[in-house]
Formats: sequence, structure tokens, C-alpha cells
Amino acid sequence: MIKEITCIGCPMGCRITAELDGDKILSIEGFTCNIGKKYAQEELTVPTRMVTALMHICGTDQPLSVKTSKPIEKSKIFDCLKEISNHYVMRPVHIGEVVIKNVCGTSVDIVATRDVE
Repeated sequence: MIKEITCIGCPMGCRITAELDGDKILSIEGFTCNIGKKYAQEELTVPTRMVTALMHICGTDQPLSVKTSKPIEKSKIFDCLKEISNHYVMRPVHIGEVVIKNVCGTSVDIVATRDVE
């Protein structure tokens, strides 16, 4: 099977073509740097994404912006968002503070992206 993806590792946006045999990568072509090659290998085997969301703050209608501390598997994004929506945070919160540890049983934390006094 042939699969085409666009690299998002740098501004070049290379069109990468990969030949697959089931889950096995037979060849990767079209990348212009090692970032593209690495991106394609990860995207074709275990794709990951950073997750950003809004979280409830107790005592206010204004939400807290949060993100994952590192990318999580793409298949866990909706579970991650559901867990975030089920949590509330107490003020004060500071940028970079962990508000949920080990989200969805991963080794990834949810961290605040702004201060709330």
C-alpha cells in the first residue's frame, strides 16, 4: 500500500510517500531532511499530537487554557479531552503548573498555559 503525508516538522511541508506492507514500512521518499524522515516514521507507526484545551476553574466562568506536557498517542486524544472536561482546578494557578497528572494512564501531564489569580 502507498500512503502520502505532508510533513509538518518544518516550514518546507514536504510531500512524503511511503510504501507499507501492513504495519511494516518498506520505503519512505520525498523528505528533504532527517526531521521529515523521522516525522514520517512516527506518523506511520504511532502518530502523536499535542493536545490543547480549556479547563473549568472553580468560582469563575472564565476557563483555564491547558496543554499536554508532551505529545500523546492520537488514539487517546478524545479520552484526554474527556478527562480534562471532568476536572476543575482551584485558583491560584500558575503557568506550567501540573493540573492533572498522568492523564488517561499515560506518562503525560496536563499543564496550565497561563496564570490565574
